Amino acid sequence: MEVFQINHSKITTLSTVQLDYSEELYKIVDSLNRTLKEDNLMFGLTLSEDKNEKAIFTIYRT
Repeated sequence: MEVFQINHSKITTLSTVQLDYSEELYKIVDSLNRTLKEDNLMFGLTLSEDKNEKAIFTIYRT
C-alpha cells in the first residue's frame, strides 16, 4: 500500500487495476470523484507507460 503526503494530508492508494483503454473511461472516473469526494475517496486514470492500449485505474483514500 502506497502512502504519500500532499499539503499536509495523507493520500493512501487502496487499489490499482489495469484494464483495456476506452475513450469514455474518464466519464466514470469523473462521476466517481464528484459523487464520493465527501467520503474521502479519489479516483485516478492514467495510460500505461509501456502499453498505450491499457489504462491504469486507481482508488485513493484522502
